[in-house]
Amino acid sequence: MNATTISAFQSLETPFYYYDKSLLQSTLKTIQDEVSQYDDFHVHYAIKANANPQLLPLIAQAGLGADCVSGGEIQRALDAHFPANQIVFAGVGKTDKEILLALEHDIFSFNVESIPELLVINELAQQVNKIANVCLRINPNVGAHTHTHIVTGLAENKFGIPLADTEHAIHLAEQLPNIEFIGLHFHIGSQILNISDFTALAKRINELQEHLEGQGVTIKNINVGGGLGIDYANPEQTPIPDFKAYFATFAETLILRENQQVHFELGRSVVGQMGTLIARTIFVKKGTNKKFCIIDAGMSDLIRPSLYGAVHKVKNISSASPETRKYDVVGPICESSDVFVKDYEMPETHRGDLIAIMSAGAYGEVM
Repeated sequence: MNATTISAFQSLETPFYYYDKSLLQSTLKTIQDEVSQYDDFHVHYAIKANANPQLLPLIAQAGLGADCVSGGEIQRALDAHFPANQIVFAGVGKTDKEILLALEHDIFSFNVESIPELLVINELAQQVNKIANVCLRINPNVGAHTHTHIVTGLAENKFGIPLADTEHAIHLAEQLPNIEFIGLHFHIGSQILNISDFTALAKRINELQEHLEGQGVTIKNINVGGGLGIDYANPEQTPIPDFKAYFATFAETLILRENQQVHFELGRSVVGQMGTLIARTIFVKKGTNKKFCIIDAGMSDLIRPSLYGAVHKVKNISSASPETRKYDVVGPICESSDVFVKDYEMPETHRGDLIAIMSAGAYGEVM
């Protein structure tokens, strides 16, 4: 952000989220350019990352579909003009009301997480005389090098149908009168920076697909989820993730059958770097052993640091001081966990200074 933008911030009430639309559009253009090389690749934006109604139309206009995990997100997607036939509905706890909303609009697919959910979708589809397209979410028991709270592909996690139950679930789906089985869905976690994790997933899918073909089962669609991470440590140096390597990994490793389609559900990597939480320094307090920069944003505005120790780059964007000091940057909430960073070096900070918490475009405002 330039000096003019920072100057404009001075007159605004804080805290607030600032979204750089030009960076979002550059990111979307990069995704479009990379995906265009593969005729059978389709990207759905994971609305759970950021559901801001001013941003969603830009993402829809770029040609991405939508990945939703609630009825509210489905409605947001429809309001932003994502085509219903490009909307997938994931999530481990879909309510009847949400399922009926999705059926009403004939979405592309339900990503089904369990046998009980499959049976409920069939029952509700019968009630409204609809056929529900279904991809079965299979838990591949593939780990990801990320925080334990956002690993989703291990057998111990709550997500998906166990790998060993895949055949049973497929055969059941094929027998249900109001279910159309159209593919398999996988997702191993979030904020993944080690590309080898995606290679491992692709290889597991290859093994599973070869086994299923031996049982006479063919798969039309493979949904590999999302999970590509962003550079929280160096957001200005790496504003756009390495989509080229990400898509190439699946193109080179997945063994696709004729006319098979591959779906991706990218969220954080689309919007993470274009968002910044702007806060104002209320007080600078000297403790016994530390200095505290107390700002007017707290864990209620950005919960990631408190929830699982996430570290965001923090900048004092209004101080021109050449002197630096170490601060604990903390919020005003009566919880000891309401801390953004500890022992963090910044220009000497005073009451009224603007503090920017960067890389907050994903899982910030929406949480």
